[in-house]
Amino acid sequence: MLLLLLLALLWGGSQAQDPRFSLQVQKVVKVQEGLCVHVPCTLSYPQIGWRDDTPAFGYWFTAGSDSAIGRPVATNNQYREVQTVPPDRFQLIGDPKSQSCSLLIKEAQVEDTAMYFFRVERGRHVQYNFLRNQFYLQVTALTQKPEVFVPEVLESGRQVTLICVFNWAFEECPAPTFSWMGAAVSDQRSRPTSSYFSMLILTPRPQDHGTHLTCRVEFAGKSVSTEKTVQLNVAYAPKNLVISISRDNTSALEPQGNSPHLEVEKGQFLRLLCAVDSQPPATLSWALEDRILSWSHHRGPGTLEQHQLVLHGVKPGDSGCYTCRAENRLGSQSRTLDLSVQYAPENLKVMVLHKNRTVLENLGNGTSLPVLEGQSLHLLCVTHSNPPARLSWAQGGQTLNPSQPADPGILELPQIQMEHEGELTCRAQNSLGSQHVSLHLSVVYKGLVSKAFSNGTFLGTGIMTFLFLCLLLVMKILRKKQTQAGTPDQAGIPPRPRATRRSTILDYINVVPNSGPLAQNRKAKPSSPSQAPPPGSLDCKKNQKELHFVSHTSQGPRSFTQASESNNREELHYATLHFSDPRPRKPREPQDTYSDYADIKFH
Repeated sequence: MLLLLLLALLWGGSQAQDPRFSLQVQKVVKVQEGLCVHVPCTLSYPQIGWRDDTPAFGYWFTAGSDSAIGRPVATNNQYREVQTVPPDRFQLIGDPKSQSCSLLIKEAQVEDTAMYFFRVERGRHVQYNFLRNQFYLQVTALTQKPEVFVPEVLESGRQVTLICVFNWAFEECPAPTFSWMGAAVSDQRSRPTSSYFSMLILTPRPQDHGTHLTCRVEFAGKSVSTEKTVQLNVAYAPKNLVISISRDNTSALEPQGNSPHLEVEKGQFLRLLCAVDSQPPATLSWALEDRILSWSHHRGPGTLEQHQLVLHGVKPGDSGCYTCRAENRLGSQSRTLDLSVQYAPENLKVMVLHKNRTVLENLGNGTSLPVLEGQSLHLLCVTHSNPPARLSWAQGGQTLNPSQPADPGILELPQIQMEHEGELTCRAQNSLGSQHVSLHLSVVYKGLVSKAFSNGTFLGTGIMTFLFLCLLLVMKILRKKQTQAGTPDQAGIPPRPRATRRSTILDYINVVPNSGPLAQNRKAKPSSPSQAPPPGSLDCKKNQKELHFVSHTSQGPRSFTQASESNNREELHYATLHFSDPRPRKPREPQDTYSDYADIKFH
């Protein structure tokens, strides 16, 4: 190719250059295969031998061609044949009469690469080849691609218009053929159209997200084509939400299926996995009834979002309606799972409703329940279990017929008889286990209660009568003693202090003579006349005893002493008197010389 260009330049340079002829064209013209290119060109020539109405012809030849006999690639002379196929691929669009030699090349081919020169003919004298002003056409591979205008985010179900444009260098170039390809394009909408641009009306679907859409541009001739592919970003609300279940920590997850119910045993491990497809990725949450348990946000690429809920050792309190909810800005989707925790009967209780009471009383296992014969008895047996336990009442190993078939936990005995006495047992049982509570029913005989009441009344009356008689007897004895006792002056005894309300009445007398060393070693002394007892004092013929009395009053202890002499003298150190229930009384005339003391002991 370079050799051909050098030869053309040398051959053109061998001719003499006439300064009256000139041509301006760019030296090198580049075009991609299959495309169109416009080559601007102007010329000037002398006005010799032609008039204004004289036609002017122009010719474009490949370098090295004989302009006299060779076929040009383009000309406005209809009597000259051209060598290009089809014949209109090279067009002389300029008019030499107007000093224009512009050339239009359509559907450029690689074989079109060459040097080209222009020849002008007008009249007899203007016939000139512009060999010194040639241009070089360079046809390269097609790399230009169309431009596809697609919104950044498409919303599912919302119609949108897509545009594909191919840029042209010259508007007179023929339009290529456009076509759309992709999973989002239906067959009817992908039919080829010929224009400088193409529009596609599309209603995206969720399944179109991430798919590819291609705009292809095809050119005539050698069927040269170029295309541009884009990826669709379709936003859609959450869909295809699925809950999967695993009953232990190692087993694979199983889809929930169509059943909204799930039964597990108490203490079992449970893992619930919620998965959803959405764009943009949805926020997932788990809720029990109206209480949110956990939630998660999208953490990675893709449209599949997952969030799990783990229950270590399910409890009865975990039963309820679990809801997985997925939500994004375009909508939400949720699915519900009704979890039922199965367990054996527990917390079995027996309650009794007594007569004339409105509050139930709880009875523990082994409780003894006394009931009066003839009274009514209402017992209620309740438990917690799932599935619901079957309740029954038994007495002595024999099952009792329920009082209310619709509620076998209620036992009603309208009139207690003696044969009802014994052990009553309430049993709760389901498929997972059983539990029972027993109590002892003790029937109290009604006649025995009446007899006991009568006997008790008689006994109480007798005891009260006996106590009353004893009280009268004691009072009579005390009164007699008080009558018999004389005044202290009449008995020859120094007068006693008068009892007041604050003094202590005689409770009992405990006189304990002390025969200690002082009493034993003391020698008897004759009494002096001044020590003679006053008239009316105690007169002991053989023995003279000295008594020391201590009286407790409100003023403190007070001692009274009487003494006499004899051959053998014994001395008492003290005597103690205790008084209680003080009360004032008038002294009475003594009828004898007996002492008021109830008890005098000598040791």
